[in-house]
Amino acid sequence: MNFHVLTLFPEMIEDSLNTSILGRAMEKGIIGAEAVNIRDFAFNKHASVDDYPYGGGAGMLMQAEPVYLCVQDVKERISGSARVIYVTPQGRTFNQKMAEEFAKEDDLIFLCGHYEGIDERVIEEVVTDQVSIGDYVLTGGELPSLVMIDAIARLVPGVLGSGESAGDESFEDGLLEYPQYSRPAEWRGRKVPDVLLSGDHKKVYEWRRQQSIFRTKERRPDLYEAWLASQEEKP
Repeated sequence: MNFHVLTLFPEMIEDSLNTSILGRAMEKGIIGAEAVNIRDFAFNKHASVDDYPYGGGAGMLMQAEPVYLCVQDVKERISGSARVIYVTPQGRTFNQKMAEEFAKEDDLIFLCGHYEGIDERVIEEVVTDQVSIGDYVLTGGELPSLVMIDAIARLVPGVLGSGESAGDESFEDGLLEYPQYSRPAEWRGRKVPDVLLSGDHKKVYEWRRQQSIFRTKERRPDLYEAWLASQEEKP
């Protein structure tokens, strides 16, 4: 799977993707990622890609043509169609199911806005998905893109070290993850639950399941209600 991030600040993307699990996955060729500088497609000697918005208002707006040319360049290089994800507070809220959906693609293009956003005409022309990571405003789309890339990439086979890692975490079945413990068995008077030391895999599974349900009900009642509804719908 390949990620293409269209941005005015490619160093933000490159510095982040070349580290940790994603960096190792890139070294192994499991995933690919590139930051494409939208300024490279500017049509003036100053490489500026913004201008004042029609109708007035504060701030500058990214122009349509450089963004369009940048998207087309990526599409031509990958020799095929790709979903173009515009990172915006106006989009659908990103979640685990969306990450699973995007992880099925061969290529994903992330379009990062800045200033007051991007000319609406090019959004209508090239964008397939408008996605938000929450109801707040950031200075640009780079950090949200990195958040989504991390969530998506870890679902690609081979990226994580354990085959169970991606399927045994929060949100995978609509519940939050159960609490986890490591050595020592007692730390500052706090002991690991006895069931986890029992070696009885069935009891461990049941305990973890109960803890996931309890934790979800306590911390995320919205998720808990949705999970209950899904259980009732099962035959």
